[in-house]
Amino acid sequence: MKKKLDLPHILTVIIIIAIYAAVFIAEQHMPPTSMLFTVLKKGATYALVAVSMNLLNGFTGIFSLGQAGFMLIGAYIFSIFTIPVEHRGIVYQYYDGGVIQFTLPVLIAMILAGLVAALFAFLIGLPVLRLKSDYLAIATLGFAEIVRTIFQWDKLGPVTNGSNMLRLFPTFNDFNIKNADGTVAVYLSTIIPMLIAGVCIAIILLLINSTYGRALRAIKDDEIAAEAMGIHLASHKQMAFCVSSFFAGVGGAMLAMYQTTVQAKSFTTAMTYEILLIVVIGGLGSVTGSILSSFLFVAASEWWLRFLDQKQVINGFEVPLLRNGFRLVVFSFIIMIVVLFFRQGIMGTKELPDLFRKKKTAEGGAK
Repeated sequence: MKKKLDLPHILTVIIIIAIYAAVFIAEQHMPPTSMLFTVLKKGATYALVAVSMNLLNGFTGIFSLGQAGFMLIGAYIFSIFTIPVEHRGIVYQYYDGGVIQFTLPVLIAMILAGLVAALFAFLIGLPVLRLKSDYLAIATLGFAEIVRTIFQWDKLGPVTNGSNMLRLFPTFNDFNIKNADGTVAVYLSTIIPMLIAGVCIAIILLLINSTYGRALRAIKDDEIAAEAMGIHLASHKQMAFCVSSFFAGVGGAMLAMYQTTVQAKSFTTAMTYEILLIVVIGGLGSVTGSILSSFLFVAASEWWLRFLDQKQVINGFEVPLLRNGFRLVVFSFIIMIVVLFFRQGIMGTKELPDLFRKKKTAEGGAK
């Protein structure tokens, strides 16, 4: 018997459609340089990567810190295969134009970026997933650092461009529909990355709510009991690791389009810690929490607190402490408050439909 779509899920779908419609309308009427669109693009990218990390840390109980490494692989694969042939001589100027002399469509390149990241995850996962807890985290963190070093290796320069940046590949702005004279007729540079992230997160949700997802939750709760029930621990962990890495690779391709350039040295361990922080703030085991905290994290760090980095003079009096770098101090303090007062994160293990169910129950009890 098929499960019917209840009211909380219907309301959730309506809210999501309304958000996408509002973003599309705003993009057509607001200046394209508005910080709102910058936050939405980067927030969508981080949301996808955070949800993919939550699949491991929150739903499967695998403490992995290799997300930046898989994002790096995805970013490089995407940019390498999408640079137009006529621009490769400029980008690979120190390597005689590079060895790859063809270009893939954007969508195929993004899928390829995810597949290559998943392949690396499969190979790394064979020995690494035998470890547990801190040892697994250290091993995956080491993998990310090794990948970052290898991609800067001069011998791989004809493919990766060595320590030089990759550029001139398609960006989010290339999704805009233009007139014959080159002017933009319809802006899609913000709604498209949000749609890509939305589709990918929907696929992850389908996995989480499937029998495989229930098996992953069982592994997190008690590995011995899960194995006693017939769940193959190694294969399920490997699957979760590869799926998470696939979407981290896609997220890396999106980050490349957002930044417009790719360089290995920018994919540091700090990037992994940012994603982990987003997951913890949103709630381990909550997809909705990871999405909300991603946009809040990006908005606070990139937009709302920017004024704290600038000196302010009011009636001849200079406001103390306001200077370059003070924004990060205040931001760290806010994160400490959130962690202290929301021990399980903003959403805990709840999803958006659960909020409507809670409200409905409360109203029923009041009556």
